[in-house]
Amino acid sequence: MKTCLLVLCLIATAASSVLAETYRAPVRPPRKQPKERKPPPLAPVPVDGVIPRAVRGGNPLQMLNPKAPAKYGTSQEAIVFEAIPVTTAVAQNGQTDAGKWKGIKFFVFRSSTGKSRHSNASSLS
Repeated sequence: MKTCLLVLCLIATAASSVLAETYRAPVRPPRKQPKERKPPPLAPVPVDGVIPRAVRGGNPLQMLNPKAPAKYGTSQEAIVFEAIPVTTAVAQNGQTDAGKWKGIKFFVFRSSTGKSRHSNASSLS
C-alpha cells in the first residue's frame, strides 16, 4: 500500500513537471530610447570674498599684510558693516554702533543685476 502510494506520487510529480507552464514572456526587440537632451550650461556667477580672493590671489599671506600692494585689495572689501540708521540711538557709554564692522565676507555671490548676496558672513561681535 505504501509502495503504491509512493509510485503514484512520483508519477503525479513527473506528470506535473512535464505539463507545467514556463512563465516566460515572449522576447521582443528592445524599444529605442529617445536621446536625452543635455540641460543648458549654467552661466558662471562671479564669486568674491575672502576665501576665493585668497585662492586666486597667489599669496594669501599678503591679505594680512597692511602694506601689501593694491592688487591684493583692501580690508574694506572683506568686511560687513552695520548700516548707518536714520535715527542714531546713543548707548549708555555715549557711543553708537553705526559704521562698526559686524562680520567677514567669506563668500559673496554677485547676481546678474549687480547686487551682492552675502552667503556666509560670520558675525564676530
